[in-house]
Amino acid sequence: MTPGAQVAAAIDILAAIDTGERPADDVAADYFRRRRYIGAKDRAHIAGHVYAGLRHRSALDWWIAKHPVDIGPRSRVLAALVLTEGWRPETVAGCCDGDRFRPASLSEAEERLVRGLARHTLRHPEMSRAVANDLPEWLEPHLEQVFGKELEREMAALNASAPIDLRVNLLKADRATARRALAAEGVAVERTPWSPIGLRLAARVPLGGLAAFKEGLVEVQDEGSQIATLLVDARPGMRVVDFCAGAGGKTLALAASMANRGKLVACDVSAHRLERGTLRRAGVGNVERRALTSERDKWIKRRAGSFDRVLVDAPCLGIGAWRRNPGDKWRITKDDLADLLVRQQEILRSAARLVRPGGRVVYATCSLLHEENEAQAEAFLAATPDFSVVPAARAWHDTIGGAAPGGDRYLRLTPARHGTDGFFVAIFEREPCPTAS
Repeated sequence: MTPGAQVAAAIDILAAIDTGERPADDVAADYFRRRRYIGAKDRAHIAGHVYAGLRHRSALDWWIAKHPVDIGPRSRVLAALVLTEGWRPETVAGCCDGDRFRPASLSEAEERLVRGLARHTLRHPEMSRAVANDLPEWLEPHLEQVFGKELEREMAALNASAPIDLRVNLLKADRATARRALAAEGVAVERTPWSPIGLRLAARVPLGGLAAFKEGLVEVQDEGSQIATLLVDARPGMRVVDFCAGAGGKTLALAASMANRGKLVACDVSAHRLERGTLRRAGVGNVERRALTSERDKWIKRRAGSFDRVLVDAPCLGIGAWRRNPGDKWRITKDDLADLLVRQQEILRSAARLVRPGGRVVYATCSLLHEENEAQAEAFLAATPDFSVVPAARAWHDTIGGAAPGGDRYLRLTPARHGTDGFFVAIFEREPCPTAS
């Protein structure tokens, strides 16, 4: 593809994202799936244009608004080419000549836009703090409460692209074996700094064609997510529930921690998100898939008090995953937060009913907000006096070893401080039954 055709594709994808309800990565994947002729290198260039427009939408719109040009997918791509990718105005104009598969020629206003932007950088002193950090205005006070003077550093990390982390499937390999297998296919990786079962790709590669992936030696999973699963402390022979299993990334990790021994129930309101083929490839044989009608499903009442560990990877605003899903930040609203705060507490309290005396429920989010994290943990403790906190530092020492990097009472990981997605983990233990005297 020509550079102009790549730009045209990026504009088309951004337009589809703006007019639909699906996540940006789903829209892009669908676009490429219907155009098999687009090669891997072209896809990478197109995705780069798309994600620049999504990550920096607020700052780009600020600049575009200073010109008589409509704010939308086309103008955002044009502005991003200049301000984030360093294209010269004549290069942009050359790609937009109206030829087949290329964008229409620049209007006079668009020519003035790209020429004017070439004299500037993306950030400007007159921008508000929210615009300069490319985050929704309504979220700024919530994040300032958490990060204070570190807000700029954390937002810069969230606005960068994320590395690709792999979790070694301990049912089939250890980290050294998986690393050798990847090296044999020409894939360079390094050990993740916090997770003892993680590998980080040195460069992006198409994972689907790798033997190490097809044979189930590795799975894609962010290091923060790996850590959250390890802190569950699921052991062989235990009865464990992954309460909000989704597509099953944490379910697979729990099964590996359990060495395929014991009972692992993957629950979700979407019945078939965890596919049997995924379980087979990973060599997992101890998982029961359980579709729930809601967090108040009758199955919970019937199984109350019968599980050693319950993981609640709660639905949240997903701020900690903005590196991977930058489009999500422009979709979430104050109302979404209010609804989630109610739902998170309902889910956590309902899931906790499954825990036996002496067992644990682990609450995790990929959010960075105090309201979704520490505040929810404290509210749960106030409402359920038979549970107490297991300090995250102690759980880390017992499961991973060494000192926890992100808190004592609860674990909080951030992209800037730890190089992971943003993650929060709180561990609660139900008091054991009193012993007979």
